[in-house]
Amino acid sequence: MEEKIIRFMRFRTPMAILSFLVVLVGVVSIFIKGLNLGLDFTGGTSVELAYVKPVEQMAVQEALEKAGIKDTVVQHLGTASHVLIRMPPQEKAGGEIGQRVLQAAQFDSQNPATLRQVDSVGSQVGDELYTQSLLAVGLSLFLMMVYVAVRFRFKFAVGAVISLVHDTLFTVGVFSLMGWPFDLTVLAAVLALIGYSLNDTIVVFDRVRENFRRLRRADPVEIIDISLTETLRRTIMTVATVVIVVIALLFLGGTALKWFSVALLVGLFAGTYSSIYIATSYALAMGLSKEDFIIKPKEEFVEEGDTSQQ
Repeated sequence: MEEKIIRFMRFRTPMAILSFLVVLVGVVSIFIKGLNLGLDFTGGTSVELAYVKPVEQMAVQEALEKAGIKDTVVQHLGTASHVLIRMPPQEKAGGEIGQRVLQAAQFDSQNPATLRQVDSVGSQVGDELYTQSLLAVGLSLFLMMVYVAVRFRFKFAVGAVISLVHDTLFTVGVFSLMGWPFDLTVLAAVLALIGYSLNDTIVVFDRVRENFRRLRRADPVEIIDISLTETLRRTIMTVATVVIVVIALLFLGGTALKWFSVALLVGLFAGTYSSIYIATSYALAMGLSKEDFIIKPKEEFVEEGDTSQQ
């Protein structure tokens, strides 16, 4: 029984508009609201406290201010009983400031707090890490474009890079909108997503190239629909397998892997979507045709009077 072809490209225009609007919202949020940068990038000290019962952020902040600990940012971390307290770089050592914060946070005898973790990063180190992170993302995108241009065609390379930029901005935009912490583990997840998304896109491109050479009478839109339909089952199985692993990391990996897992989970769906509608749509928009995949023989192998290659 012949497999039914799903007409993905029929909706490429509305999907492109939707993608543009979603990414635009994320970019606006990044510029206006900014990212909730972790201490890896900003420098400073963070103290994690765990209460027995849920606690109000404002109550913790007021208790810290009464104890003389100024310029703090208090936020819930996972649950309402687990809080993260961020503050500028401190003169005291990490252990001392942790004990001071813990004592100040014991404002309710019925709801005692325990110290979970104390981290300190210098501001200069944070600035260097932030700059190097931006360079790492930019360099990875450039090298991906070169790789696709060499392996396939430049038309595919542009679509692939736009797809990867879409995935990156979508993931970072979600973190900005939600106010989730953005640290080195999240950046590692973004870089991993770039590689994963490109791998998924390469599989689609490979099938598109094969079908352009095999299906001589079909038009480019139909060939891409056929290629996407043929790779859809593989894409779903791969994503489902990775999602299961990421969910296990999210619930069993502890706080250290929480936001890494969240970033992967968000980016996986963005990457799957972009492989279908972003990468191939932009290749079509740049005039992808059968001529891009026809292997022309060298002139010395064409016999005189043979007009089949002309």
